[in-house]
Amino acid sequence: MLRLGIPVIGVTDLPRAVGFWTEALDLVAAEEWQSETWRTLNHADGSGRALGLLLSESPAEPHPRVHLDLFTETAEEQQAEVRRLIGLGAQAVDWDLYPPEPDFVVLADPDGNIFCVVDLSHAPSGGSSLPTS
Repeated sequence: MLRLGIPVIGVTDLPRAVGFWTEALDLVAAEEWQSETWRTLNHADGSGRALGLLLSESPAEPHPRVHLDLFTETAEEQQAEVRRLIGLGAQAVDWDLYPPEPDFVVLADPDGNIFCVVDLSHAPSGGSSLPTS
């Protein structure tokens, strides 16, 4: 049976990426499948795999077709998380595709990979909260 695994991000500096994403999302680097070109990051609570990091020589895409969305519950939380992520090494992106009243902020990780921090209270779904299960 086929099932969805984990998102994988291509990075040029594996140790730097491990440091950023473990701090950004409260993940832990796992020994599973560890190599010079791969790291698996697990949820810190032990609930399983969360993210894969793969050493890549190709550059990050300025407008990727696939990216990560990170959720917050409020605009205040979104602003605080954006500041925290920038403090960890993320970069603000001068995004040319923002809608008139965006519910998201576009950032790039230290390797230039685009991701979004989404305020669910302002999202088109009308304030859906994060799933609790």
